[in-house]
Amino acid sequence: MSSPADRSGPNKAVLYRMVMDKHICPFGLKSRDLLKREGFEIEDNHLTTREETDAFKARHGVETTPQTWINGQRIGGHDDLLRYFGKSVPDDKKDETSYQPVIAIFATAFLMALAMSFAAYGTIFTARALQWFIAVSMCILAIQKLQDLGAFQNQFLGYDLLAQRYTRYAFVYPFAEALAGILMISGVLIWLASPIAIIIGGIGAVSVIKAVYIDKRELKCACVGGNSNVPLGFVSLTENVMMVAMGIWMLF
Repeated sequence: MSSPADRSGPNKAVLYRMVMDKHICPFGLKSRDLLKREGFEIEDNHLTTREETDAFKARHGVETTPQTWINGQRIGGHDDLLRYFGKSVPDDKKDETSYQPVIAIFATAFLMALAMSFAAYGTIFTARALQWFIAVSMCILAIQKLQDLGAFQNQFLGYDLLAQRYTRYAFVYPFAEALAGILMISGVLIWLASPIAIIIGGIGAVSVIKAVYIDKRELKCACVGGNSNVPLGFVSLTENVMMVAMGIWMLF
């Protein structure tokens, strides 16, 4: 069989990817999809065994699959293919700060609150919808933290004043946040939920103000869980202020 370079052309791509009984390479599927969207005719070659894959890599001097050839040139893997077409590569931005997780959480929580209001009252804009928005946001944020408690604690200890003094508070925080949110959604035990929201929100707000606006530190926020790239700052402060405001409103 002729080489992949010889079989490729300006409008034809030669793709080699792993398609095995117990594993289908996701990056191979992404490469195929990208080539289709770019209008290429694709010669889609499957590497069906580990031995066949290892032999392919040795033959072409590559360390990974998938591999793509276009117009007589080996482009490389999926990330290389993205760069070839002038598209952004996720791995190139993995250390950059981003508000995307926070936007996704708050937007989803807002729409859920409107849906809950409509189901309960037949209209979407109610005072209860605002309450549910904050409560649902708290629950979703707590879930993010509870997925990896260790990572959350490590990041949270970097700026929270109470956690720095009493380390176990970093462990308790996401459980308290979830409990307060759940009770606020149900409308029961408000005498317990409101003080929790006021306390953790108040401590959080003071901690953010000190770390960001007084000490001028550039930190990542643990609000969406450990190892996040969300910058600590205005959004984090707003979240904590919202918790305090909701706690006070529901209490009185």
